[in-house]
Amino acid sequence: MQITRAADYAVRVVTYLASRPPDLTVRRSEIARATNVAESFLAKVLQQLVQAGMVTSQRGAGGGFRLAVDGGTLSLLDVVEAMEGPLRLNSCLERGPSCKRKAWCPAHEVWVEAQAALERVLRGARVSDLAAGKSGQHA
Repeated sequence: MQITRAADYAVRVVTYLASRPPDLTVRRSEIARATNVAESFLAKVLQQLVQAGMVTSQRGAGGGFRLAVDGGTLSLLDVVEAMEGPLRLNSCLERGPSCKRKAWCPAHEVWVEAQAALERVLRGARVSDLAAGKSGQHA
């Protein structure tokens, strides 16, 4: 399993924006340079982040982007799921009749445990901590 490039870029973008003063609007070209993301792809990432309500955009001469929420309340899980939808290690973890083997599959409980661990780690990783250079503080 690997997250998409868009999700990786989204994490870079929100982390960068969280490192800027909250009232500062940052131009797309500056975000592209700071995050090492091509502007053409960045436009799509920013659009999804705006739609998810994590980033606001402002048009015009002084326009640009900034975080719409406090980075302390925003987790990596929030960002990744905004880009990719709900994370699932295996289709059997979907609600409802996603797999006929759920009730007796010997691996199902392992998938459940791994899913819970992934969610716990990503939910515990705050964007504000990453912006401040703190990592590994989420467990």
